[in-house]
Amino acid sequence: MKVSRREFLKRSLTAGVAGAMVLSQGPQQANAASGEQGYGTVIDLTKCTGCGVCVDACRNANQHKFPEPKGPIPVNWPTGKFEDWSKKRSIKDRLTPYNWTYIQKVKVKHQGQDVEISIPRRCMHCDNPPCANLCPFGVNNKTPEGAVVIDENGCFGGAKCQAVCPWHIPQRQGGVGIYMKVLPGLIGGGVMYKCDLCLDRVKEGKQPACVEACPHGAISFGPKEEMRKLAHQRAEEIGGYIYGEKENGGTSTFYVSAVPFEEINKALIEQGVADPEKPGKPAMPVKVKNASDDPKEAMTSIAIAPVAGLVAAGITAYKTLTREGK
Repeated sequence: MKVSRREFLKRSLTAGVAGAMVLSQGPQQANAASGEQGYGTVIDLTKCTGCGVCVDACRNANQHKFPEPKGPIPVNWPTGKFEDWSKKRSIKDRLTPYNWTYIQKVKVKHQGQDVEISIPRRCMHCDNPPCANLCPFGVNNKTPEGAVVIDENGCFGGAKCQAVCPWHIPQRQGGVGIYMKVLPGLIGGGVMYKCDLCLDRVKEGKQPACVEACPHGAISFGPKEEMRKLAHQRAEEIGGYIYGEKENGGTSTFYVSAVPFEEINKALIEQGVADPEKPGKPAMPVKVKNASDDPKEAMTSIAIAPVAGLVAAGITAYKTLTREGK
């Protein structure tokens, strides 16, 4: 079936207006299937030795999801840059589109003693994720299992999710994604990647690869409220502290440590282990607030939504017409 340019534009505009109206209602509160709690994780820093087995397990389990860009990667307007990690896939000392978990090692002076702490880092899978609430294309979602997942088929790599995440977890790879078929170099910058809690494995009744692989039992996985209780029980046993229960409004990841996280965060930054200027090297800010509650962030998303709606609807119309034209 042949479709004229006028018909294509008409369908795109109609769908775009509808899409923009939906998106411009403002950020939606992400939830796990109408309040279902899903799963949670406890990471016990008193048991983690920094061996890196979890990192390798994550890479092996998820390599089929890693991006495969096709060059030349277009330079983005107006930055004149692009992000390409495809030739640096072996990097394990930070988060990248090819490394969704990594270990931070830091030395902390606590109660007169030098303590070395190893911290597995990946997505926190927040209860009310700003990355999902404020994504203008609506391609970042909280699943019933508790995982926060990016739909790579609709992601333009705008990096809004990275900007509003307190830990700047998602990382971008250029040269892949829907923007390459629309206006490469003008709209989008690639696709954002991060830990998806091994959602495919979880749906099969398995544990995330990092949990299953840890030889020291430092990572526990199960129903979220059970994991919360486990975190509190362990913290009480060691006279320790919990991170992730309150941060960003609450997350599905609970770190337990014998050292206060204020001290850990300070050491991470002072020792250059965490560096906001370098991609994928997150700090551990305590009691950090959720960007979804920031009116400025909400207004920005609302302002972008009509354009996002038109672009997304145009893509849908293009796909529909392509199918009809076969």
